[in-house]
Amino acid sequence: MTYTPEKPPIAESSDQLRARIPGWGADLDPRDRPSVPKLKFDPNLSGAHWEFPEQQPEKWPRERSIEHKFLTPVFGTTCPPRGLSGAMRRIAYARYSEGRAAHWLLLLAADRVDAGENHLLSFLTLHPDNPITETGVLSEFTRHGLSSRLGRKRADLIHQALDPIIVAGPWVVAGAAAFAGLRALRNRRG
Repeated sequence: MTYTPEKPPIAESSDQLRARIPGWGADLDPRDRPSVPKLKFDPNLSGAHWEFPEQQPEKWPRERSIEHKFLTPVFGTTCPPRGLSGAMRRIAYARYSEGRAAHWLLLLAADRVDAGENHLLSFLTLHPDNPITETGVLSEFTRHGLSSRLGRKRADLIHQALDPIIVAGPWVVAGAAAFAGLRALRNRRG
């Protein structure tokens, strides 16, 4: 018994258990176990049919950390680096180790630049980005945005004052730049 000074009973032997429990020990004989070949340790048997996996073809030069000798055998190809953001990513991988903050800060900046590039490219399509509906600003007025923040112990209360600046700021700057550009163009003609 646990937590008492009494000595625990000695475990029953295999013969006693076999006599008391029908079918006990059926797998004691390795010949009766279906998994025995899998249990054998063979250091030369890895299950792989290759020495090194076949390398995926590289359609364009891929980013590779300077710590690594070559690319992994399989890698993602859905978002090839392009434009200014792609150049920033290439610099991050070519110059800085993954252990450096500069590497990761450049990659974060490249993501923001990529978002800006895609916003600008959306104006060339029939369906440009709509910052009002796509940022969730309308839900602040229709889904109890203010009451969900007040009187609650939320961890994000500190940065909520910055959210409008971060979300709307780039759009306001882009609009001001477009307005200034159109105004300068009009003044040149006039």
